[in-house]
Amino acid sequence: MQIQLTEEIWKEGNMYVSYCPELDMASCGENLKKAKENLIEAIGINMGEMQKQGTFQKYLTDAGLLENKKNVWITDRKLVAFDTLEIAI
Repeated sequence: MQIQLTEEIWKEGNMYVSYCPELDMASCGENLKKAKENLIEAIGINMGEMQKQGTFQKYLTDAGLLENKKNVWITDRKLVAFDTLEIAI
């Protein structure tokens, strides 16, 4: 089984934060690679626990993911842009 997710990465101080909006999970690391590895690990741990508890599929459907014919959990929401806004107040 595969899950197709979005990863957002930004720099916060001297650390990199990696965030998955579909699952509302985040992790961090000293560099981009470590932040991504840590997020994948955190998601894996959480998914494993949910599978043990029998809440895995409900969690994914509640997060807006659907299983396609190829046994891949996907969302119809796709990130198309990411930009900084400046707003006068």
